Amino acid sequence: MNGAVEFPLDLAELSFRAAGESLVRRSVLPSGVRIVSEHVPGSRSLTIGYWVAVGSRDEEPGHFGSTHFLEHLLFKGTAKRTALDIAIAFDSVGGEHNAMTAKEYTCYYAKVQDRDLPMAVEVLTDMLTSSLLDPVEFENERGVILEELAMADDDPSDVANERFFEAVMGEHPLGRPIGGSPDTIRAATHAAVQDHYRANYRPQDLVVTVAGAVDHDVLVAGVTRALTMAGWDLSEYAAPVGRRSGSPATISPGARLTIVPRPLEQANLLMGFPGLLATDDRRVTMSVLNSIFGGGMSSRLFQEMRERRGLAYSVYSFAPGYSDAGLFGMYAGCTPAKTGQVAELMLSELHRLAEHGVTADEMKRASGQLSGASALALEDSDTRMSRLGRSEITLGEFVDLDEALRRLALVTAADVQALAAGLAAGPMSIAAVGALQPDAFAAILPDTICS
Repeated sequence: MNGAVEFPLDLAELSFRAAGESLVRRSVLPSGVRIVSEHVPGSRSLTIGYWVAVGSRDEEPGHFGSTHFLEHLLFKGTAKRTALDIAIAFDSVGGEHNAMTAKEYTCYYAKVQDRDLPMAVEVLTDMLTSSLLDPVEFENERGVILEELAMADDDPSDVANERFFEAVMGEHPLGRPIGGSPDTIRAATHAAVQDHYRANYRPQDLVVTVAGAVDHDVLVAGVTRALTMAGWDLSEYAAPVGRRSGSPATISPGARLTIVPRPLEQANLLMGFPGLLATDDRRVTMSVLNSIFGGGMSSRLFQEMRERRGLAYSVYSFAPGYSDAGLFGMYAGCTPAKTGQVAELMLSELHRLAEHGVTADEMKRASGQLSGASALALEDSDTRMSRLGRSEITLGEFVDLDEALRRLALVTAADVQALAAGLAAGPMSIAAVGALQPDAFAAILPDTICS
């Protein structure tokens, strides 16, 4: 494989060899269902995922939290299986099954031995197509989700993260919490979740990805058979749902400073700026920047904050990207009295990188870290399955390890410095949880009133 391989929505069949002699095959059925597999030589297990490209950002007023609510409900039983039956199907073969709701997609997945693929296909198909959405289970699960949200609210790092996204993204839907809020979950109606299910769980929305010990033809036949038995008409033509626009959204950040008072021994501090889209060509440059700045124990943030000054135990940077927006953030957990100092130092480190650039040794270390981490991650079929899903839903192209390393080798120190300068020039937002006063950040955010 040389270069990235595009995934056109109107191409029925595609097959190619990727790094490590894995075989990637992709089929787009006339009904719009997309099935993508990666056969990995020597594997005895596999991970399978059923994806729909709808997440928390897609919810309309009155439906906030429906995506997460629905994810829970699909495990609660169908006409053929109870919730216990679903659990037993995977537990009895030593498999794992779960789901994840994200801001731009939802995925139901399982990891099993190769011989158990037919069972995984049958059960996941049944869950996705034929959930009862029982009203009694709906009310039971409302309580479960409220407990989940309460658990997250007891974690100050989770609270800080949610408030940080709200601050950077402002009124953009990406700023909303994935799981909804206690108020929206209490207000959610059975009818709203049913509407969400019917509107977004259709053949043209479904993407099935499998990585590991998989035969593509057997997979396609099994998925087709299971969907047909579930009552989906796969003979009716439908184009796959289009991918999201890659045009940057206009982001108007919210509060520049958000403090959530909590009587804690440690403050959880997040600060950052708008970042890059998932499809931005500079994403690989962002990976290098993040590695150098706050991506490991040799990074600038770790060395300056923890090793030299002893100001924090946990300190790092991160850079999620979405279809039309992204962010770049810095995190530190520190003593409340030192939070202002930590914030100043983190910001000064970013400005130092933007003004003076990075060294050749730092570039070499970042390249080694990223290339090694990428190779090690691909030892796991979960990672490969997720890569297929992101390739199909978000990127529209498949990038194997060789191509990823080729792109990494093209990044220069000047690229990293230019990106750092662009980030540092953007509007900064701070979110912190702990026993803090607003004037803790007066040096870097003068005249700011916290929300």
